[in-house]
Amino acid sequence: MPDPVRPTAPTTIPTARRRLLVTAGPTHEPIDAVRSIVNRSSGRLGIEIAAAASRRGLETTLLLGPTALDPPVDTPLTVARFRSTADLSESLDRLWPDHDVLIMAAAVADYRPRAPVETEKIPRSAEGLTLELEPTPDLLGGLAGRSRDDQVLVGFALEPPDRLAESARRKLRRKGVHAIVANPIRTLDSERITATVFFRDGREIAAPEDVSKRHFAEWLLDLVAQIG
Repeated sequence: MPDPVRPTAPTTIPTARRRLLVTAGPTHEPIDAVRSIVNRSSGRLGIEIAAAASRRGLETTLLLGPTALDPPVDTPLTVARFRSTADLSESLDRLWPDHDVLIMAAAVADYRPRAPVETEKIPRSAEGLTLELEPTPDLLGGLAGRSRDDQVLVGFALEPPDRLAESARRKLRRKGVHAIVANPIRTLDSERITATVFFRDGREIAAPEDVSKRHFAEWLLDLVAQIG
């Protein structure tokens, strides 16, 4: 079945917001020199958003985590790689002041090992291995607290359907961003997506159901162009 027609909306980000920063993919939080705590994020959606923005003529920077996918070679993207939450944090701190819109599609780990990372591989032991984890910093919330009034921040929520809407509303309040894209866990690793965008002003706009992530990226950019 073909994807639905895009909704009527502006097709480009306003001229004053021409510089777009997109994050995509997972973080890998190292345990030792070999092992990491990872998640299943493919980075597909963030890559599609960055490619769509670039096709619209926006100055687009993609921060891409450890993933097997690559951005299209025919789009003039600036691509920088990260591995851990700390790597991504450093890149965001450095690049965000020079951008106008941030779409934070990366799946940042909620926890990482608290103990210093071993420089060698930890030997296998019959006693097992206990890891003490600490929460990672709230990267998006931290950026929101020191952003310019003219900068726009969009985050994501990935939860089971029964708690997805409440989680999105809670993130919207806690992080202080302009919008949260809420999508159910079943879309992870998929080439298609069903999602709702929750806005700071109270609006909730559902995307066409079960569309390709490429189509959704275009749809989302149309909505971002309307944020005042």
